Amino acid sequence: MNLIAAVDKNWGIGKDNRLLVRIPEDMKYFQKLTTGKVIVVGRKTLETFPGGQPLKNRTNIVLTANPDRKVKGAVMVHSMEELLEELKKYDSQDIYIAGGESVYRQMADLCDTAYITRIDYEYLADAWFPNLEEQEAWKLTADSEEQTYFDLEYYFLKYEKKSPCQEG
Repeated sequence: MNLIAAVDKNWGIGKDNRLLVRIPEDMKYFQKLTTGKVIVVGRKTLETFPGGQPLKNRTNIVLTANPDRKVKGAVMVHSMEELLEELKKYDSQDIYIAGGESVYRQMADLCDTAYITRIDYEYLADAWFPNLEEQEAWKLTADSEEQTYFDLEYYFLKYEKKSPCQEG
């Protein structure tokens, strides 16, 4: 499974249930990677999508504690157990965990690849992505040339879990 996120210098991902910044090339990158695939999001992340609706051309799986919550075009699951059971229906390589903070934290250990847009700026955030730089299990395996959006610099990074024989 894959993680996908845009993070700032401190691994912040959001403030007041909104992205810290919207970078058009990052949005295109997200779309390119996830179109035709499965995305897993929490209810609050779903609410940040255009119109609060599932993203088109993807299987949208939404984790919510509310058993009465129904969203047209999305698969609703109400526990980690239910989510993991649902995910068995799909190829693991086609699954992208797309937020928010609690979903990332619950799913990070089950993933082996992370696609991170790293923004070289420190925002005021109230939600964070797990800092992969501080985790022994993760290794940076690819990075892009510096990208710019107005005066912001950012990079497309790929982290992969080390196989047990690589550790140490």
